Amino acid sequence: MAIESGAAFLLKLSDGQEPETFRTVAGLRTTQVSISADPVVVTHKGSGGWRDLLPSGGVRQMSVSGAGVFTGSAAETQVKGFALAGGLARCELSFEGGERLRGAFQVTRLDYSGDFNGERTYTLAMESSGAVEAL
Repeated sequence: MAIESGAAFLLKLSDGQEPETFRTVAGLRTTQVSISADPVVVTHKGSGGWRDLLPSGGVRQMSVSGAGVFTGSAAETQVKGFALAGGLARCELSFEGGERLRGAFQVTRLDYSGDFNGERTYTLAMESSGAVEAL
């Protein structure tokens, strides 16, 4: 597997149109994705002392976070709108190798900060709602 550039790991938001077009959330310097599952334990006396899990059971979720410099792009404004409304946004995560992940997400945290002689920065956190598909 080839080494991939972190600069090519992008968070994009849907424009909500048909066909769907995704715009990159500008200014992000760091992006992170976490995929987790809460398994259903079905261990019983016949498990031989080992934990057994129910295949495809439990709750799966994806968390996305990022931090960067505020540029005032349309996608950044859209993120703020979703954070204020508590709505769901269709998002796409794309990677340098061409892999993409798509699904609905809710903005669960949006922070802005800035120093007197520095740029305005922001951090965001998003949680998946429903299935996330790999393309």
